[in-house]
Amino acid sequence: MTADTATWALLRDLACEAMGRAYAPYSGYPVGAAALVDDGRTVTGCNVENAAYGVTLCAECGLVSDLVRTGGGRLIAFTCVDAAGELLTPCGRCRQLLWEHGGAALEVKLTGGVRTMSELLPEAFGPDHLRRA
Repeated sequence: MTADTATWALLRDLACEAMGRAYAPYSGYPVGAAALVDDGRTVTGCNVENAAYGVTLCAECGLVSDLVRTGGGRLIAFTCVDAAGELLTPCGRCRQLLWEHGGAALEVKLTGGVRTMSELLPEAFGPDHLRRA
């Protein structure tokens, strides 16, 4: 499935709304994320910082938590924004998290256009590797 222009606009609006709820007192860099699930639901997340920086949660972590909390499913379209509403690229850790819950075909809206997770995380390690063990 390819997300249409209206879907990307909705996801960006939801990501901006989630960003407004971010807890970022240390970096001052709030982030919001939104995604479309294969059953039509949308899920969102925001970053939650911590004084012990290593346990800070990226917006993608909150989004995946919302996905699981609301019934699971597969992510099919994802976007992430900063405080100005500008598109962000997920970090490496979050790319792995998105792969787990969206797979190779998950579409990610970036400043340069829409890319699939297989383009953002080629030859990714995932659940299939564990099933073969």
